[in-house]
Amino acid sequence: MHFGWCTYNGDQMSMYGVNSSIPKTLVKYLIEWVAENAQNEECKKTIYDILDTPISPELLPADNEGNIKQMTESLVGPYVLHDFFLYHFLRYGASPKKIYYIACKTFDKKFSKEEIKKWLKTFIKRFFTQQFKRNPMPDGPKVGTISLSPRGDLRMPSDAEFEMWLNDIQ
Repeated sequence: MHFGWCTYNGDQMSMYGVNSSIPKTLVKYLIEWVAENAQNEECKKTIYDILDTPISPELLPADNEGNIKQMTESLVGPYVLHDFFLYHFLRYGASPKKIYYIACKTFDKKFSKEEIKKWLKTFIKRFFTQQFKRNPMPDGPKVGTISLSPRGDLRMPSDAEFEMWLNDIQ
């Protein structure tokens, strides 16, 4: 929930934030593992169908032709990049300039430098401007080395500014 894709208050009322430290790319990988190891073919088929559906937090219905209306990654960028940015930002306190540099080296065959910079800027803006949604989130487990739980690793004011961070990669 590092981008703020949640129903303000709706998701907070769940009493336990099961995804507070699990990146979307890991969730997708875990679901794929379940599909690969499913004994029931109908279950396996259903899980693969879910995996083939683009992630959309709003769960908007498809149009009359069956096309999905909202493609979240086209709006905010590839989750693999954002999970990478988030990890280096929170785990190592890396500056945007450093994150940009290592992302360019890591993803040089998959994304252009311009794409990486565009999505890093999007990440920074959304990460800072959506803190007000993370602050009231319920407690959640710390599964990996970082967590977005407001009572765990991330204690950030809701009015934090992002401009200084963007200036680092201009």
